[in-house]
Amino acid sequence: MELNVIKPGQGAKHAKRRVGRGIGSGLGKTSGRGHKGQKSRAGGYHKVGFEGGQMPMQRRLPKRGFKSQLLKFNAEVTLTGLEQLGLAEVDLLTLKQAGLVGQLAKVVKVIKSGTLTMAVKLNGIGATAGAKAVIEAAGGSVA
Repeated sequence: MELNVIKPGQGAKHAKRRVGRGIGSGLGKTSGRGHKGQKSRAGGYHKVGFEGGQMPMQRRLPKRGFKSQLLKFNAEVTLTGLEQLGLAEVDLLTLKQAGLVGQLAKVVKVIKSGTLTMAVKLNGIGATAGAKAVIEAAGGSVA
């Protein structure tokens, strides 16, 4: 191989479309822009959602709903998750390290989903009424 024979791979480069270069090119005269109107002019375009002055869709439809930004700090753990964790004492830090809740979580609650056979003591973690009954039946406690 020599420096004078190096070239790009097959199909790597393709000819750029050159507009306004005569009738024979197929893109002469109006350069593929059609005749007249806003779209044919230089710099003539409109923003996304513009409907020619008609009230746009995003303004015609009513505003609805609300999503609290505090939701990202709340998390829930199932009884099955506690069972798989296999620890006698569980707090927020151990749940984060185990990957059962996200790193942003501040408030964690145990929900009654699945079963629990071992005694688990919860520190700084809430539990639903059903989950609390199952934990205490297994010999654990909710603090």
